[in-house]
Amino acid sequence: MLEWNIQSRAHVCHATGRTFADGEPCHTVLVTAGPLFERLDLSEEGWKAQGAEILARAGLVSHWKGVYHAPPPAPPEAIAKGDAETLLRKLVERRDERHAPACYILAVMLERKRILKVKQQLRENGRRVFVYEQGRTGDVFVITDPDLHLEQLEAVQRDVASLLEHGLPSDAPVPVEEPFNAPSEVASLTAEAPDVDTNSPAAVAADPVPESAQS
Repeated sequence: MLEWNIQSRAHVCHATGRTFADGEPCHTVLVTAGPLFERLDLSEEGWKAQGAEILARAGLVSHWKGVYHAPPPAPPEAIAKGDAETLLRKLVERRDERHAPACYILAVMLERKRILKVKQQLRENGRRVFVYEQGRTGDVFVITDPDLHLEQLEAVQRDVASLLEHGLPSDAPVPVEEPFNAPSEVASLTAEAPDVDTNSPAAVAADPVPESAQS
């Protein structure tokens, strides 16, 4: 079973070892390496030199072209109240399967806000696996569909709303200037979704659960 994880964008070209310049075009390739994903980031010259060889490798998952952006200053470690992306990162880093449903719901929320974009949809051991990219940082999130049933969704939504409102138990909430209405934000997942890829979780108009949950 492929683990859910975050793959951060490299700051140097995999092929040439040269540091990327801010705003430079780059190629990203995702391949399987045993039970994990391996991400390769290459400059244009690195892609010309090794692109064909990399695409021919066994275990190729996906390839796309993007733009390298220099990383912003590191954010505070504590989870800001209502910060869905930071919460998702913290949950994924904990690698606790109990958080898999919350990670899925948070990823759908961020996709609808167009913060995350589905780059690839896979099937692993009969379950859907979504490869998301954060457009600003280039980080890749690998999120497994927990195959939630309709009767489970309300409890997961309450859990996500509570985490957004209060943060993880070990993290003290950080005050923000504007209050965040976590329950209404999570409830909005049941509203009509914007135009998105029909293969993505956010393309489900009624709620962010697979078709099996609606039967």
